[in-house]
Amino acid sequence: MAETDRLSECTEWIDLDFVERERTPRELIEKGIRHHLAGLSLSNTVILLEESGVKRSRTAVHNWIQKADLQPAGGESADRVAVDQKSIRVNDEEYWLYAAVDPETNRILHTRLFPTYTIPIGREFLTELCEKHDVSDAVFLVDDAADLAGALRREGLEYRVEIHGYRNQVERVFREVQRRISSFSNCFSNAGPQTAETWLQAHAVWWNHA
Repeated sequence: MAETDRLSECTEWIDLDFVERERTPRELIEKGIRHHLAGLSLSNTVILLEESGVKRSRTAVHNWIQKADLQPAGGESADRVAVDQKSIRVNDEEYWLYAAVDPETNRILHTRLFPTYTIPIGREFLTELCEKHDVSDAVFLVDDAADLAGALRREGLEYRVEIHGYRNQVERVFREVQRRISSFSNCFSNAGPQTAETWLQAHAVWWNHA
């Protein structure tokens, strides 16, 4: 799908209940959120809005995404779930992004950001995932990450070590996140991990609807 098509699709997934407290028209807030999550930098998003006749700061655009509180919806079912974790940097500190993806649909089921990776953290992530979606009977696909394999064993979930195949879908998600790391420095400098996690979850919602 062409990028212009991806950007012109329905935006009902963006909850703009906060708009009544904003002086920017709803359609331009949607436009700014959609384009920034799709890959446009904050600076270029500001330029795009200026071309539409609205002058807003990078901070304003960033705040729209935080206020929209976008998170992947629950209630999905999957026969297979690819799970992984990846190191990212937020404000020059290392954090670990955990993600679960349905490899049949390429949809992100759940993401969380943690300060480290351990078996207890893996269990916390899996518990949240199973509470959110009907995946308790799914086969979980992991690489050789000991923390996730150990967490799956302790949670009594079926898993299979798989380096390629269906696990390629979760790797695609992480490649997209890494592509956006250059924008994180604009978004997350002098900001905490909660801000980063909110943005990452919002990006997951965009991914699922793109």
